[in-house]
Amino acid sequence: MANTYFSFKSFTVHQEKAAMKVCTDACLFGAWTSLHAIKPETKRILDIGTGTGLLSLMLAQFTKATIDAIEIDADAAIQAKENFIASPWKEQLFVHHLSMEEYLYGQNKKFDLIISNPPFFENQLKSNQQNRNLAMHSQQFSLSLLAKGMADLLADHGIGAVLIPYQRTEEWRELAVKENLSLIHCCYVKQTENHPFFRSMILMRKSPEEEKNIPIEMKEEISIKAGADYSELFKSILKPYYLAF
Repeated sequence: MANTYFSFKSFTVHQEKAAMKVCTDACLFGAWTSLHAIKPETKRILDIGTGTGLLSLMLAQFTKATIDAIEIDADAAIQAKENFIASPWKEQLFVHHLSMEEYLYGQNKKFDLIISNPPFFENQLKSNQQNRNLAMHSQQFSLSLLAKGMADLLADHGIGAVLIPYQRTEEWRELAVKENLSLIHCCYVKQTENHPFFRSMILMRKSPEEEKNIPIEMKEEISIKAGADYSELFKSILKPYYLAF
């Protein structure tokens, strides 16, 4: 059974109510996005499918921006709100118990940064836990909807960040291009140097007319482990968060 909480240097994530628990790749994604996507001009952030609120909390550690977090599952939304209230940044964090579609068409805000660790799986075997199905599978959510939502909700100079399975990278690229989004930074993640890539962390922005169809993204790789220990690169990225570092 997973621990009911995960302690970081500056905050704690309780997770007993949420189907999806704190995991290493999500932590890496939050830290990596904080490092590469938060700018001095970042004022409004949207976290799509916040779950426990992990990514919002990681971003809040390095920005004074207002962060709106949306979550379709009622228990997870309650969990995220509790984690936000208990954090040092409760005044800038807000939870909305809504689906992506409800939020998308319910207001006209634009965001400087949109982050999402979306449901990964489509048309695959599901568990008998409905809340876990919502969190892991795409029956209430799709990458195409996420791409459209990001395109509609991003400010003109905003940045979108997604964490997806490596094998769906090209699918995401095609969906993003259809919505006039350019990939500007891709980081491919391995468990170790001897393992294949299993996650892609991607940053994108709206495509200026002159840059359409031009491959401009920066590419990098990260291995989580080096032997029995975490890799030095992983440690450097997670050092502001992990107690062990």
